[in-house]
Amino acid sequence: MAVEVVTFGCRLNAFEAELIRREAEQAGCRDTIVVNSCAVTSEAVAQVRQSIRRLKRERPQARIVVTGCAAQVETEMFAAMAEVDRVLGNHDKLSGPAWQALHQTLGRESSDDSAARKIAVGDIMAVRAMAPMPLERVAHDLPRVFVPVQNGCDHRCTFCIIPFGRGPSRSLPPAAVIDQVRALVARGHAEIVLTGVDLTSYGADLAGAPALGGLVRQILREVTDLKRLRLSSIDSIEVDHDLLEVIANDERLMPHLHLSLQSGDDLILKRMKRRHRRADAIALCEQLRRLRPEIALGADLIAGFPTESEQAFAGSLDLVEDCGLSLLHVFPYSPRPGTPAANMPQLDGGVIKERAKRLRAVGEAALQRRFAAEIGQRRQVLIESVTQGRTEHFLPVAIGGGVVGSVVTVTIAGHDGQRLTV
Repeated sequence: MAVEVVTFGCRLNAFEAELIRREAEQAGCRDTIVVNSCAVTSEAVAQVRQSIRRLKRERPQARIVVTGCAAQVETEMFAAMAEVDRVLGNHDKLSGPAWQALHQTLGRESSDDSAARKIAVGDIMAVRAMAPMPLERVAHDLPRVFVPVQNGCDHRCTFCIIPFGRGPSRSLPPAAVIDQVRALVARGHAEIVLTGVDLTSYGADLAGAPALGGLVRQILREVTDLKRLRLSSIDSIEVDHDLLEVIANDERLMPHLHLSLQSGDDLILKRMKRRHRRADAIALCEQLRRLRPEIALGADLIAGFPTESEQAFAGSLDLVEDCGLSLLHVFPYSPRPGTPAANMPQLDGGVIKERAKRLRAVGEAALQRRFAAEIGQRRQVLIESVTQGRTEHFLPVAIGGGVVGSVVTVTIAGHDGQRLTV
């Protein structure tokens, strides 16, 4: 075995997994398992720990390296685990030199078995710049490629530990983004997804403070061969005028947005330290549908936040219809040590679980309505595999072959409850 990467958490982590594997192998690592961890909840950290123990039982000879957000914020805890050989900082996990240095220490015998010897984690809050991803490490056969243009977060939502795992907000300069997108399009990748930890804060740290909308406009103007551009999760309160304009006027920007909404109740949003209110979310979604009537809207919503009453929760249930949401990510609240929300009055675990179930059911009903509305529509489908593609709206489509990475026009004939059919 060379290098295996086991990934937890967000899409950015999932995308980084292949880059991590290639950097580690290029550095010479062999018989190594890299655990790319998530710190979003205490349960997520517990799952990482359980996975590490299981992996060591199954492959006792493999070296285990832990990186990612949980490794950054719970460094000593992971270093104290007997199964762990090294803990690598979140900023260094894509760094070739960092992996080379780690490989040299992994291959060196030492009588020092202390936890401190295992740690290779720097101060991520001191990181102020973002480097382009190494394109030579991106697989050529990916139909959809994520381009990280922003990392870190300067906000302090009361439930979230991620700013301390990813560091301060930092952005890739527009010229570097354009170069990356142009190179990926030249290699034949049909769809580019701009991604980041707090994507709509893009550019605030750069000279002239270019915003996300301006970056999107520039990409579409300068990379004329780009077929499809998509955005990952965005913060609704930070959507700028240029972004709204390009949503309305350029069909190459896909009609699909995923919004970080979290709750449909103003008091809970205030206690979360969110910067928008319920009316802001509804107004934005109404505006988006006016600009792009067929747009598909998704959202992150948390069920069972501390102090959430049944009335407050009803606001989240109603928000699905009020905002026209059809693609939900529902998170049952889990206290994260080190966050202010963990010190607030907590709800009973059974109540949280039941509310998450109800919210998912409302989301599933909305998705089924969207599936039904797609019947008879002509859609442009990006073929992801020999059995599945995605429409412009990111809806899955069951297909029976085709060239992976191509975009084909189909008529939606029906759906099976999970995917559209042709």
